[in-house]
Amino acid sequence: MPDQTAPHAFVGRHIGPTASDQDAMVRRVGYESLDALMQAAVPSSIRSTSPLNLPAARTETEALATLRALADRNNPGVAMIGLGYHPTVTPAVIRRNVLEDPSWYTAYTPYQPEISQGRLEALINFQTLISDLTGLPTANSSLLDEGTAVAEAMTLIRRATKGKDALPIVIDAGLLPQTLAVTHTRAEALGIELLEVDLAGGVPDVEAAGIIVAYPRADGGIVDPRPAIEAAHAAGGLAVVVADPLALVLLESPGSLGADVVVGSSQRFGVPMFYGGPHAGFMAVRAGLERHLPGRLVGVSVDSAGRPAYRLALQTREQHIRREKATSNICTAQVLLAVAASMYAVYHGPAGLRGIAGDVHRKAVALAGGLRGAGIELVSDSFFDTLVAVVPGRAVDIVSKAREIGIHLRLVDADHVGVSTNEATTAEHVEAVLGAFDAADPDWTADDTSLPADLLRSGEILTHPVFHEHRSETQMLRYLKKLSDRDYALDRGMIPLGSCTMKLNATAEMEPISWPGFADLHPFVPADDAAGMIELVETLEGWLAEVTGYAGVSIQPNAGSQGEFAGLLAIRGYHRSRGDEHRTVCLIPSSAHGTNAASAVMAGMRVVIVTSTDQGEVDLDDLRAQCEAHADDLAAIMVTYPSTHGVYEHGITELCDIVHAHGGQVYVDGANLNALLGHAQPGVFGGDVSHLNLHKTFCIPHGGGGPGVGPVAVAEHLVPFLPTHPLHPVESKREGVGAISAAPYGSAGILPIPYAYVAMMGAEGLTDATSVAVLSANYIAKRLESAFPVLYSGEGELVAHECILDLRPLTKAAGLSIDDVAKRLIDYGFHAPTMSFPVPGTLMVEPTESEDLAELDRFCDAMLAIRSEIDQVVAGEWPDGDNPLVHAPHTMRTLLDWQHAYDIGTGAFPAGTTDDKYWPPVGRIDQAYGDRNLSCSCPPIEAFAE
Repeated sequence: MPDQTAPHAFVGRHIGPTASDQDAMVRRVGYESLDALMQAAVPSSIRSTSPLNLPAARTETEALATLRALADRNNPGVAMIGLGYHPTVTPAVIRRNVLEDPSWYTAYTPYQPEISQGRLEALINFQTLISDLTGLPTANSSLLDEGTAVAEAMTLIRRATKGKDALPIVIDAGLLPQTLAVTHTRAEALGIELLEVDLAGGVPDVEAAGIIVAYPRADGGIVDPRPAIEAAHAAGGLAVVVADPLALVLLESPGSLGADVVVGSSQRFGVPMFYGGPHAGFMAVRAGLERHLPGRLVGVSVDSAGRPAYRLALQTREQHIRREKATSNICTAQVLLAVAASMYAVYHGPAGLRGIAGDVHRKAVALAGGLRGAGIELVSDSFFDTLVAVVPGRAVDIVSKAREIGIHLRLVDADHVGVSTNEATTAEHVEAVLGAFDAADPDWTADDTSLPADLLRSGEILTHPVFHEHRSETQMLRYLKKLSDRDYALDRGMIPLGSCTMKLNATAEMEPISWPGFADLHPFVPADDAAGMIELVETLEGWLAEVTGYAGVSIQPNAGSQGEFAGLLAIRGYHRSRGDEHRTVCLIPSSAHGTNAASAVMAGMRVVIVTSTDQGEVDLDDLRAQCEAHADDLAAIMVTYPSTHGVYEHGITELCDIVHAHGGQVYVDGANLNALLGHAQPGVFGGDVSHLNLHKTFCIPHGGGGPGVGPVAVAEHLVPFLPTHPLHPVESKREGVGAISAAPYGSAGILPIPYAYVAMMGAEGLTDATSVAVLSANYIAKRLESAFPVLYSGEGELVAHECILDLRPLTKAAGLSIDDVAKRLIDYGFHAPTMSFPVPGTLMVEPTESEDLAELDRFCDAMLAIRSEIDQVVAGEWPDGDNPLVHAPHTMRTLLDWQHAYDIGTGAFPAGTTDDKYWPPVGRIDQAYGDRNLSCSCPPIEAFAE
C-alpha cells in the first residue's frame, strides 16, 4: 500500500478511508488485513502475479507540470479549417460556473428527477434552442457528436419507414467527410445500403427509404434542400437535414422547408474544440417521430403538489427494457456540453446570436471579395462561413504559408484550399489569409450577403423569456447558481450508484482541460501541431493496455456504448478475415447490461441469451449447450466481470475456455473494472476484447449524463481491427474497419483527466483504490445484512465493488415500492442507489473508494432508519397511504401546510440530518402524467405561478 500520508501524495486525497479506518472496516468484515480480504475475494485463477508496469506515482504539482509541457507542445494557432469544428468564445461565466464547476460536472444522469431539476431545466433550454433553430417540435437532450447523430438518423429512417427495409438510403456526398465515414461504418454493419450522391447536382431518380442532405455543405455551399425533401416524401420516405445551428440563426429552418429530422453539432455554441470532443450532437424530429428519438428526452410533468417539474421522458434507458430490440445502444449523452451550449444561447439571447452569425458571415463575404478580386475562383457562390478556393497547383504552398504565420487552413487537395470564418475570426486574420493567397485586402465597405435570398430566415427565434432575462453577468451568474442549487451532485454527498462508479473527480485532474493548448486545438491540424496531444493519447493508450493486459487500445469511441460497438466490429472483422463470415451469433448472459444486446445487433450479430444460476452467475451448463448448438456460427460472448450482480464469478476462466474451444471470442465488458484494476487483467485471464468506461474507473466525471469515453482494448490478433478514421493524424490508421466517432481520437479534450489520474496514483495507488472499493462495498453489505439481505455474494459471502440489497419482501409486506425507499433517501440527504437493476425491486449500491468512513456510516445509518420506518408501516403505526415513505421527498413548501399522520420532524428532518440538509425543489414527480401529456420544450412562465 502506498504511503497515503506522504507530503503531497495524491492517493491519500483520492481514497476516502484512512489507514486506521480501513483497519476498522476490515475487522468489521471479518478479516485481519486488506490484503487478506482481497486474497479471499478475487479468485486465485485470475489474480495477477506481478504488479502493474506503470511509472511511479507523481504529485499533483509534478503531474500538472508534465501536462503543461504536453499542452505547450501543441500549436492551436488560428484555426480556420472548419469541417464542423470552429473556435468559439466561451463566456467566462459559463466556463467557470458550468464546465469547471463540480456542482455541474460531478452530477449523475437525472434518473432521480426530484434532485436534478437544475440540470433538467438547462437541458430543456437546450431542447428549446434546437427546436427553435431547426423548426421542429421535439429535440432530444443531446447525442455524442454530429457523425454519430447522422448515423442515428439513418437508423431512425429504417425504423420509421415500415416495409422499406430493403430500400437504400440516399446520403449527400456534401456532408462532412468524418460524418460520411461514421455513417458508412454503421450502415455496413447493419446491412443498410447507402447511396452516396452529390445532391448539389440534383436528386437521383431511385426508390429510397429516405434522403440525408447537407445544409450547408462541407465545401460551404448552400443548396436548397427542398428538392431532396420533396423527392423523399414523394417516395414515401423521410428527409433528414444535417445543419449548422449557427447558420440556422440566419437561414430558414429545415423544419419549415419540410424536413422530418434535423441533426448536427452544437459545438460552436460556446464549446471549445477540444481536439475533436466532447461536443453535444443533437436531433430534432417532426410530430409523430418522438418515440423513435435515440438518447435522452427531457419532458415536463407535475409533482405531488401539481406544480410543473422536469423529468426524463419516453424511451429512457430503453436498452434495459427492449435489449436486442432497442432502437439504439446509446446509454448516455453529452449533458455537460449541452448545458454549456444552452447557456451560451441564454447568455447571448437571439439578438446576440444574430450578431455573432452576421459577423461570421460578413467576414466570409469580405474574404470572398478579396479572393475574387485576385481572380481566384470559389467552388460556391452561396455560403455562410466556408469558402473553397480553386488554386491549381498552389494549395500546398498557400496552406504552408498560412501556417508559417500561425493560421491553419484546410488542404482539400493539390488544387483547392478551404477557409472557414468563425466567432473568433478578426479582421487581421482575414487580411492575413488573403496575404497567404497573394490576394488584395478585403473590401470591408461591402454590404452584400452570400446567403440565398429565398432561404433567409423570416421568423423569430428564442422567444421564450429565459433567452431574454439574463443579459447582465450578475443575472447570468445568479441563474446558473439557482440551477446548480436545485441539484444533488458529489459536491453535496455520496452517490452510491451500483454499476456507475460515482467517485472523486479531483480538481487537479480537471484543471488542464481548459488550458488553450488542449481546449483550442482543432482535430485536423497537422500532426506536428498536435504533438503533445498525440503523445498524451499514445501514452494513455499504453497505460490502459498495461492495466487491462491487452496488446492494443483505441481511444476513439466517445462513450461506453461506442466502445462496445467498436469491440464487436473488431471481432467481426477478425472472423471475416479468416473466411468465417457465418460466425454471427453473440451469446449474452441474461443479467448483462442492456447496451450489450443492442450493440451486438448494431454490429450485425444475432443475440442468443445464456441463463444465469440462482446465485447470479452465468450458467456454465447452459453456456456449453449454447456453444454446442452454435458451434458453426458462434462469434462471441459478451460477459461483464465482475458480474452485473456484483460478484467475482469463479467460473470466468472456464467460461473463456468453453467459448474459445467453440471458435468464439470473449468480450469482457469493462463496466466493472473498478473491482479488477491492479488485481486482475481481462486480457490475461481469457478476454479477447474489452471496452473501458473512463467516466467510471478512470475519473472522467459523469457531467450529469455525459461526457464519457469508452476506449476499446484488444488482444494481439484483434489489433488490426481497431477503429480507423479517414482524417487520422497517423496515416497508417486511416484505412481499415472504419470510423466509430466523428473525431480521430473521439473526446480527446477530456483525456488529460485519466492521464492525470493514472500518473498521480501509480501502480500501487490504482491497486489500493480497487482494494478499498471492494472493502467499502463489503463493509456496507455487512452493516446492512440484518436489515436488507444481500441478494448475491461469492465465496466467503463476499461481494465485489457493489452489492445488491433485496427489498422485495419488506416493501411487499408494507405495501411500498422501491421508489418509496429511493425518494425517502433524498430526505436523508442521499442520491438513491441504482434501482431495480439488474433485479427488479432491489437497490444496487456501489460506494467507491473515494467515500470516507463517516459518509459510509451516514448512508448505512440512513438505510437502517428507513428499515425502522418500514417496520412501523408494517406494524400499522402509520397508515398505508400516509407515511414518510409514500410522501417522500418532502420539500420546504410542504412545511407550510402539514397534514400528515407523522410529525414534521420525522418527515422533513429524519435522523442524521442537519441544518445544512438538502431540500429538493419539487415533490414526487408523476412520471405517467408526463408521458400522457408530452411536452419537451420550455413551459410558459405562467405554468410556475401559484
